[in-house]
Amino acid sequence: MADRRQGATRAGVRAAALALLLSGAVMAVAGHDGGPGLAPPSPPPPTAVQAAAHTAPETAEPPPFGAFTDSGAAGVRALGALRSWLGGTPVRVGHTYLPGDTWAGIEGRDDLLQPWADWTRAATGRLFVLNVPMQEDDGRARTDAQVRALIRQGADGRYDAHFTALARRLVDLGLPDTVVVLGWEMNGVTYAHRCGPDPQGWKAYWKRIVAAMRAVPGQHFRFDFAPSRGRDDVPWTTCYPGDASVDVIGMDSYDQPAGASFHEQVAEPYGLQRQVDFAKAHKKAISYPEWGLFTNGDDPGYVSGMLAWFAAHRPLYQTLTDYCPHGVRECAANPESAKVYRDRLSGRGPAPAPPSGAAEAAGPS
Repeated sequence: MADRRQGATRAGVRAAALALLLSGAVMAVAGHDGGPGLAPPSPPPPTAVQAAAHTAPETAEPPPFGAFTDSGAAGVRALGALRSWLGGTPVRVGHTYLPGDTWAGIEGRDDLLQPWADWTRAATGRLFVLNVPMQEDDGRARTDAQVRALIRQGADGRYDAHFTALARRLVDLGLPDTVVVLGWEMNGVTYAHRCGPDPQGWKAYWKRIVAAMRAVPGQHFRFDFAPSRGRDDVPWTTCYPGDASVDVIGMDSYDQPAGASFHEQVAEPYGLQRQVDFAKAHKKAISYPEWGLFTNGDDPGYVSGMLAWFAAHRPLYQTLTDYCPHGVRECAANPESAKVYRDRLSGRGPAPAPPSGAAEAAGPS
């Protein structure tokens, strides 16, 4: 993820997976505002889930998609390679991460952001997605007490200037429509920007960041609340900061834990179906900033299920994590999954121009 690069990204996802595997307990779904609520209805049977995931025709244009492979110019080049691999299907979503090492990194560096600004402006209909940490050095292990203190400092406005600086930089670079994935996977234990130690303070801090960035003239940002799928450390509904400061309900959804079917990933507490239902109740778009293979290895059924889910539910965007062990084009260990992905998304580009003279040869219509 950004300057953490691929190794640290994999480590973070593995940590999130471990938290999910260890959590074990199944809790009743919280109410829409994160408070106590009625228990959810029983999960639909597999046949109902499968039918819902295949309602969109295979010939329909896929929702906007992209992939994350690297940061800066290297990541931009990878999108061109992905489009070629898919036979010219437009790759409309660019996705990268700000480094969470220092506040200067979170304010955004031109060498990281400029290639994405150039790419986004080069064609109509492109979307730029930027993951933004809520704390510096956010990958370093911290105790709950330390995280609680950081949350309270943020909620009190100590870090406002950093997010204002980021918003100004994005506007100045011509990226005023950026989708900001703020404090992603907050329901887990991987990051210092996690929610669990102080949900109320965390929500106040989120709102403070959004207000600071929205106050910058010329911005049209959309803020994406993107937990990891499932309960993880805390139910993600507990962390939801409210409709006024959220534009998109996202979800990072890797193929885990080991042995879990796609149906189970849909129907589990706080899973894919819960995300869709929650977003509908709050009148929000959905997204999938991170998805990919993981503990189940080369799993074409998972890839097929996810692509069908996207076709049925039409997210604002979806971006595959495309390197080992998660990816398809960039990971030779997943040939069957790569074939499914390529077969489903290939050849969706503009129709080729007819050969020179073809119209004359065909005669009048």
